[in-house]
Amino acid sequence: MTRFSFKQLGPGLLFAGAAIGVSHLVQSTTAGAQYGFGLIWALLLIHLIKYPFFQFGPRYAAATGKSLLDAYLQLGKGVLWFYFILNLLSMFTIQAAVTVVTASLASYIFGSTMSILGWSAVITAICTLLLMVGRYQLLDKVMKIIVVTLTVSTLAAVAFAFFDTEKSVELSQIIPSDTAGIAFLIAFMGWMPAPLDISIWHSLWSLEKAKEEKITEKSAVFDFNVGYAGTILVGICFIGLGALVMYHTGTTFSSSGTGFAKQLIDMYTSSLGSWTFWIIGIAAFTTMFSTTLTTLDASPRAMAKTTELLTGAKIKHMYTLWLALLIIGTLSILAWLSTEMGTLITLATILSFLSAPFYAYANYRAMTSPEIPESARPGKGLRILCFVSMALLIGFCLWYLSTLLS
Repeated sequence: MTRFSFKQLGPGLLFAGAAIGVSHLVQSTTAGAQYGFGLIWALLLIHLIKYPFFQFGPRYAAATGKSLLDAYLQLGKGVLWFYFILNLLSMFTIQAAVTVVTASLASYIFGSTMSILGWSAVITAICTLLLMVGRYQLLDKVMKIIVVTLTVSTLAAVAFAFFDTEKSVELSQIIPSDTAGIAFLIAFMGWMPAPLDISIWHSLWSLEKAKEEKITEKSAVFDFNVGYAGTILVGICFIGLGALVMYHTGTTFSSSGTGFAKQLIDMYTSSLGSWTFWIIGIAAFTTMFSTTLTTLDASPRAMAKTTELLTGAKIKHMYTLWLALLIIGTLSILAWLSTEMGTLITLATILSFLSAPFYAYANYRAMTSPEIPESARPGKGLRILCFVSMALLIGFCLWYLSTLLS
């Protein structure tokens, strides 16, 4: 009998579901279309840089039975307030960005005349129903199905593209030097595989999972590693799809959600054959639906917990109140900016990138605090990686800001 079973996996797959979204479907595909396989170095590097800080989410929860938000409060109320404000500024834009991509794909795949705002409302309603009826338990079960489906369908799409193309596979790596290229690289790395605040979500999901079964540090890290490996694999797959089908075609993506969805799927089906429509469609839609569902759960969950810690009081139905606020804010943004998908995604990714050093430092402080048993603290090698990664994250931010001033 194996030590770990598929049933035990949970928060790590939720992490993968939240992470595999715009960064993979939109930005990884665009990276492949513009640079071929030339930005795989950036994908692998940012996964390595962010790895310890993401891992500290479930690891802290397993070691203390608390979330990273509790740790932020211990670092000082100002730290938790900073997170609250930062999340308040970004949560609506992020939810709007992932929802409009999902809605655009649904509109094109299912061939409805419903508006993108209408599709956004329908998808949001379905996600809300799943969360309100099934809570974490149903979310955990649904995401296992979704993550497996998107992984299998994406691998199948890449396999078909690889064997169908006559292009040679060039693995030489590229470092963009022009302003537009640097801006894209920053946006690509900003949300790859996800913003660092998802580590907070992961710690909260881990605590929910712990209500069902005991979670040890070892099982939490294993669960996380499975999900993290999945984000790397799917990210490389979408770069490959862009490179094999679109590289050297001169194609640029539309900033309209509907236009992007049509371009993306038509590009693949015209190259690989119309019979691949549903394979590509399922891979794209499940990728984005998983992100829409998990972010719709996680942001209200995090804000409800933050409100509780800041006020020092438990307020009834706080999760539901934040969920309602997020839905209203998201649909309001989409009512005004549904045709500006590119703008929404750029704003969300850049904000995520610039806030990464804060989350990296806060998570490191949390995992090395006196509250953590000596045996559960990161070892020397992981600490060194943390310091190098924090320096690189700060350096990337300064590099990006310098391009704005030049």
